[in-house]
Amino acid sequence: MLVLSRKKNESIVINDSISIVVVEIRGDKVRLGVEAPKDVTVHRKEVYDAIKSYDLKHEPVSEGLVSEGRQSSDDVSENAG
Repeated sequence: MLVLSRKKNESIVINDSISIVVVEIRGDKVRLGVEAPKDVTVHRKEVYDAIKSYDLKHEPVSEGLVSEGRQSSDDVSENAG
């Protein structure tokens, strides 16, 4: 992990296209501004984790997956004919 010190209105740049700016420092809270291209999604970590958790729980089953030792109904009908 890279750890940087920044003051208010100072920034860091990631990969030439993403800028993180320290907007405000108040007590133990730091407000950051993020400038990124529209095709880059930016989420707080807890929101990102919730999205990933939801995606894993609701991931569609691929049609190509068949449990070992079992055939899909399409395979059974093809083999029966």
